[in-house]
Amino acid sequence: MVTQPRQRARSPQDKQLRKTALLEAARELAIEHGVREVTLAAVTSLVGLHPTAVRRYFESREELLLELAEEGWGQWHDALLAGLAGTKGLDPGQLAATVARSLDELPLFCDLLTHVVLSLEGSVRLERARQYKTAASIAYDGMTQALVQAEAGLDEQGARLVLTAAMSCAAHLFQLSRPTATLRELYAQEPRWAHDALRFHEQLTELLTAVVTGAPPAAAPPTPRSRRPGPPRP
Repeated sequence: MVTQPRQRARSPQDKQLRKTALLEAARELAIEHGVREVTLAAVTSLVGLHPTAVRRYFESREELLLELAEEGWGQWHDALLAGLAGTKGLDPGQLAATVARSLDELPLFCDLLTHVVLSLEGSVRLERARQYKTAASIAYDGMTQALVQAEAGLDEQGARLVLTAAMSCAAHLFQLSRPTATLRELYAQEPRWAHDALRFHEQLTELLTAVVTGAPPAAAPPTPRSRRPGPPRP
């Protein structure tokens, strides 16, 4: 439910409330209709503001949606670390399922990942793009270390490979799993195609299991050299 802000935002608190309301409206519309269908006119209409009001907080539709994507990186980081908490030595299938589950819980983020690359991050000011990349990198690095520390046989290179495969496959598979009306009609006529298109979690888990299995193994820790016993310490 979108909170209706005051019509005149004068105090810093009121301005923050209005910005939050715009983000909530964009999130609600994106979840219900898909990121591609979100427009500034629809966002401001849902909030109850004049269409020009959004320009005081976001320069464009792309900047508004990029902020949701930035939030998504933090949510993915938190979801993955929560899934890995207390686990050690997972096999490839278990680790893949944990990573897949962390993305399956964030459908909006999976949808946004496609649009970030296609249009969002390249359509904003340099400093706004830098802010997004910085936040994404911090989350990515944190998840890399969490995968390494899970002691599932991955070093940093392997962990980065798994994360890159996860977000790339999730972006593609999510779009397949949300077919248009035309494709839904086609899948009703050709169920064999729907079987592949609508299995987001299962397909992502299977693909990541293959990636984890084929990732370069983490190097074994060096064996300490044997030392001659020295004189007893006082």
